Amino acid sequence: MAEIKARWEWRTFGEAFGEAESRINSFPKDKVRHSAEVYILSKNSMDNTKIRDMLMDIKTLRQVNADKLEQWFPVMKAGFPLAPAVLGDVFRAWKAEMPRLGRDAYGYEEFLGELVSPHADLRMVRVEKERHGFLINGCIVEIADLKFDGSPVRTVAVEMEDPAAVLGTVRQLGLDGFENVNYLKALKRFVGMEIV
Repeated sequence: MAEIKARWEWRTFGEAFGEAESRINSFPKDKVRHSAEVYILSKNSMDNTKIRDMLMDIKTLRQVNADKLEQWFPVMKAGFPLAPAVLGDVFRAWKAEMPRLGRDAYGYEEFLGELVSPHADLRMVRVEKERHGFLINGCIVEIADLKFDGSPVRTVAVEMEDPAAVLGTVRQLGLDGFENVNYLKALKRFVGMEIV
């Protein structure tokens, strides 16, 4: 099994990215991926929690360096149904009180309908993604067309285990004039939730 490594990430959101986008598109496109995901936002936490491919996926922000790059580390990928022990870990990531459980395990619909939707501290956002991937300087670079609950937005990201390579690529592509914004910040701004 491959070792899980923390990646340094730079990302921004907007409608278009001008010359930077042209520079990215001058490189060979690696692949295009489509997905439909559910992000679950907590008023109390900035852990990135989402459901993709029927897996509960959680990443935590390890650190932010002097260049404002963010280091994210995956801490969970769990398939449905989710047992109480796993649900405990999920609610701890949200820093939210877990409701009393009425089932031995929760499938996808039960989890969202019974535990997430009614919870005062949580909010779901459905995110559709069309991700165009590139490999530039050994970094994963993507331009993605998104829909947040049906509202269109675009994102550009650069990520890799080496922060110097990420920063160098961001500068080479002309992205350093844009704000570094992770998914949680963008989604919380979208729904009007305070960023903790």
